[in-house]
Amino acid sequence: MHTDKKPRCAWVPADKPIYMQYHDTQWGVPVHDDQQWFEMLILEGAQAGLSWYTILKRRDAYRQAFKQFDVAEVAKMSDAELEKLLVSSDIIRNRLKVFSARKNAQVFVAIQKEFGSFDAFIWRFVGGKPIIRHAKKPLITSAESDTISKDLKKRGMSFVGSTIIYAFMQATGLVNDHSAKCFLAPKH
Repeated sequence: MHTDKKPRCAWVPADKPIYMQYHDTQWGVPVHDDQQWFEMLILEGAQAGLSWYTILKRRDAYRQAFKQFDVAEVAKMSDAELEKLLVSSDIIRNRLKVFSARKNAQVFVAIQKEFGSFDAFIWRFVGGKPIIRHAKKPLITSAESDTISKDLKKRGMSFVGSTIIYAFMQATGLVNDHSAKCFLAPKH
């Protein structure tokens, strides 16, 4: 049981305070800030094939490596800057993931130009308000994550498969999947 005795979602380990803080203050909270959208998009892509804990421990290093997730600055990063990141043990040293941050930033900027903001673009996929699930069995994809994934891939993003996008949706409050027993479970 967690040290503060609050009932949380089953995926939150009792011995990892960083997970508890993330769960309690961010996971499932609706995002409306483009810099936060971009950060979570890059972090969720970096997490592919790894545990979220691996990324959470490195979150500050990712912020430093990717210019505090200033999307315009990341979109302009040079090959040399990205290569330099590959020798740092502070982030995940996967060439495809590191280089995808620049390409995804370029697509993100194009989306901002087309829709006025990434926020305006992304919330339209869920009708402008969070989906409240209360699923008995945790989902890893949904019709919405499939649609968002296809759209982002078509625009040229990578590391945006449906499973990654569903986790992104949970992290940013597009969907609220807090379990019914969790102290943060949405009220009907």
